[in-house]
Amino acid sequence: MEIRRIASLAVSAIGLGCNNFGSRLDYARTEAVVHSALDSGITFLDTADIYGGTRSEEFLGRALARRRDTVVLATKFGMPVDDQRKGAAPAYVAQALEDSLRRLDTDRIDLYQLHQPDPATPIADTLGALNDLVRAGKIREIGCSNFSASQIEEASAAVAAGSAHFVSVQNEYSMLHRAPERDVLGACERLGMAFLPYFPLASGLLTGKYVRGVAPPAGSRLSGAAAASRFLTDERLQVVEALTRFAESRGHSLLELAVSWLLHRQVVASVIAGATSPEQVQDNVHAASWRLTAADLAEIDRIAPLA
Repeated sequence: MEIRRIASLAVSAIGLGCNNFGSRLDYARTEAVVHSALDSGITFLDTADIYGGTRSEEFLGRALARRRDTVVLATKFGMPVDDQRKGAAPAYVAQALEDSLRRLDTDRIDLYQLHQPDPATPIADTLGALNDLVRAGKIREIGCSNFSASQIEEASAAVAAGSAHFVSVQNEYSMLHRAPERDVLGACERLGMAFLPYFPLASGLLTGKYVRGVAPPAGSRLSGAAAASRFLTDERLQVVEALTRFAESRGHSLLELAVSWLLHRQVVASVIAGATSPEQVQDNVHAASWRLTAADLAEIDRIAPLA
C-alpha cells in the first residue's frame, strides 16, 4: 500500500469511508469490513458524527478496540446531529469533540474536520477553538470539508501566527464530478493542503454495477427511484460505458480506472472509498495499481471532460 501525507499524518493511499456503518451495516458487518481494511494495509479511516445517526463512530470505536494505534482516525463535526448539536461555534466545537471521543472510545482524533462552513460563526472563532483542542492534545491535525476555494483562502488568512490551520479539504471529486479542478485543487497546492475526495466512485456509478437499460441491483445505493432519476441519467451512463470500454481496452476495470485516475494527482492524499463487505474492501485496495500515462489522461479528458 502506498503511503501519502496529510501534514504530520502518514496515511494509506486508499482509505475506508465509514458512512455505511450504523445505517446500511449492522455492527457485525461493520467489524468485518474494518478488520478486512486493516488486514489489507488500509490505515486511514474516515467517519463523521452524523453518519448512521452517530452509530458509525460507536461501531468504529468498538471494531478498532486494541487496533486503535495502528490507524489514522478522522471524523467530522458541524452538520446537524439534532436541533441543538450543530454548527461551528467555539462552545459547540468542544462539546462535539468530546462526544466523538466518547463514541470512538479514544483519547484523540488524528484529523478533525469541519464538515461544512458555518455562516453563523466567523471562521477565526472556529479555528481558535480547534487550536485550543490541538494544544490540549485531543486533536493532531484539523481539516475542512465542502469548502470552496474562496472559503479555503479565507480560513488560511484567518489563522493566528503559530496556531493550528486546516491541512486538508474533503470535497466531492470523481471522473464524473470534476469541479474541484477549477480552483479548489489549485488552492490546496498553493497552501500545501492535502485533498481528500469523497464519492470517488460517483455513488457507485464508477464500479460498473449500473448499466443503461438494466434496473439497478436490489439494495444498491442508487436502487431507489429518487436516486436513480438523479444519478442514472442516459448522459452519465453513456460516459460510464465509454470509460468502461477504455479501461477494458487497457486490460483494467472501471473501478481501477476511477481510483488510479484520482491518485495520479499528488495533492490527493487518500481515496476514501466506502465498502459494505470485505470483498469490496479488497477490490478498492487492488484498484490502486494502474499508473496512467499522459495519453491515458488525455483520452479520459476527451471522454469525461471538465464541464
